[in-house]
Amino acid sequence: QVQLVESGGGLVQAGGSLRLSCAASGRTFSSYVMGWFRQAPGEEREFVATISTRSSTYYTDSVKGRFTISRDNAKNTVYLQMNSLKPEDTAVYYCAAKYQTIGVPSTRDYRYDYWGQGTQVTVSS
Repeated sequence: QVQLVESGGGLVQAGGSLRLSCAASGRTFSSYVMGWFRQAPGEEREFVATISTRSSTYYTDSVKGRFTISRDNAKNTVYLQMNSLKPEDTAVYYCAAKYQTIGVPSTRDYRYDYWGQGTQVTVSS
């Protein structure tokens, strides 16, 4: 069982930055693919970024060049650095985990086994 706790959300003006953190319980964090997803009001949850156990990273097109996902296995934590934020980035951001030691990480939310409670990110114009 893995428990995930997100933090770092908040209100920021357009063009600003935020760094989200996701702390995971358990002793095998390094064996988990970690992902960030987001859900805006009235919208379906969508993929944002994912990082493999070897720290290969993948992003949805709308955040490429602005967001950076990273992980610190010693701290059991995954991060999402968000720069040049836009109002359309406003959403609840969720951290997710999937046990997977090989292969390309999935961008599909149903492939992930564990989820955090979410953290609100609001970008004002």
